[in-house]
Amino acid sequence: MYTFDTIVAPATASGTASINIIRISGKDAVNIGEKIFTPKIAKNRLSQNPRKLIYGHIVHNEKIIDEVMACYMNAPHTFTCEDVVEINCHGGKKSVEEIISIILTSGARLAENGEFTKRAFLNGRIDLSQAESVIDIINAKSSKAFENAQKQLQGKLSKRIFDIDNTLKKSLAQITVAIDFPEEDVPEVTRQELTSDLDYCIENLQKLEKTYKDGKIISDGINIAIIGRPNVGKSSLLNELLEENRAIVTDIAGTTRDIIQESLSINGLCVNLVDTAGIRDTSDVVEKIGVERSISSIENADIILLMLDNSTEISNDDINLIEKLQQKQYIVLINKSDLDSKLNINHIPDFIDKNNIMNISAEKKEGIEQLKEKIYSMAITYEDENTNSVMLTNSRHYALIQNTISSLKDAKTAILDDVELDIVETDYKDALQYLGEITGESVSESLLDTIFSQFCIGK
Repeated sequence: MYTFDTIVAPATASGTASINIIRISGKDAVNIGEKIFTPKIAKNRLSQNPRKLIYGHIVHNEKIIDEVMACYMNAPHTFTCEDVVEINCHGGKKSVEEIISIILTSGARLAENGEFTKRAFLNGRIDLSQAESVIDIINAKSSKAFENAQKQLQGKLSKRIFDIDNTLKKSLAQITVAIDFPEEDVPEVTRQELTSDLDYCIENLQKLEKTYKDGKIISDGINIAIIGRPNVGKSSLLNELLEENRAIVTDIAGTTRDIIQESLSINGLCVNLVDTAGIRDTSDVVEKIGVERSISSIENADIILLMLDNSTEISNDDINLIEKLQQKQYIVLINKSDLDSKLNINHIPDFIDKNNIMNISAEKKEGIEQLKEKIYSMAITYEDENTNSVMLTNSRHYALIQNTISSLKDAKTAILDDVELDIVETDYKDALQYLGEITGESVSESLLDTIFSQFCIGK
């Protein structure tokens, strides 16, 4: 276990609250805690009452600073694997500043960004992928993202990586023995055994690799633009999806002149909706700006909801918008399905997938739930047979897994071509290096600094 100096930071967000928590971690945590904390009952010293919340006061120069509850947690059974003292003080900026100032003058220093989690990693409580999941939990935008980050914190990604890592290390050990002791009486490694193990590792890494696209959507959310010419019901659809009257709805074409952005959850997936201004040729300066922003939102959208009006014939404006759907994910919504139809579906260009055309009535609330299901199934395309499995969300992990797969494929090709084992050995070592950078087994100090600098100070 590493030995560090003692650090302090607020563990709760800054601002006014009923309670704020200040965390001290390190070899002098309990000494500093007892120096500044006076329990109401004298015998209730922190060091004599581990893992108990004790009532008392923070006292400095014989002056009571704040009424608090304090708790001492002894190493190694803490988040950092060090002695930890947590002080629950009154909420508010001044109380926290005063207490932290006293702690700093008593021998601690202010923690760096992510330093508590970094110590947990360096002391072996969690691996690097688990440490990175902490920031994902904090930043989770939806229940799906939170759930996936929790799985990673529980070590489910690490378990899959370590399984592959151990398989490769066993094979590498056999290869090394065969290279270094060719004359010794040791079991001979067969190329068939090596390729079989490589196939196992590549297959499992590719399964992980396939989860990245959906994992990023789960982590970041999916961007959806609602487009169409004026007065086709875009704002009505936005209101129904949000289940609130967010956008103004009138019979006047061009009511929405700027984009409206809102978010909702569909089956635990964060969906970022953009209701756009009706797209048409216009001489109105303000409306023209809205139309330009609407067209720009098409480029940035992951899925486009194009709305057509069932009660009117398809216009040239509609056709122009339909043309913009090429090379994009889309759903064509024929709105106002409760009215007499004048829209001829055969006039929709042939490249439009008929399975992506839906009839709805935003005003009558018809087809809205089916639309939500369609959006979810279009967004999440990969379903692992193991519903308890974890998805890749970290671009760093994704790149390292791709590099590992490439090295293992090179190793397999070399083995099948009867290349010398010392060449094959290099590919195995490269693959293990990449996997080690995911778990933290082989990682530079500069990379650690980069990763943990993304955390808040109190974490």
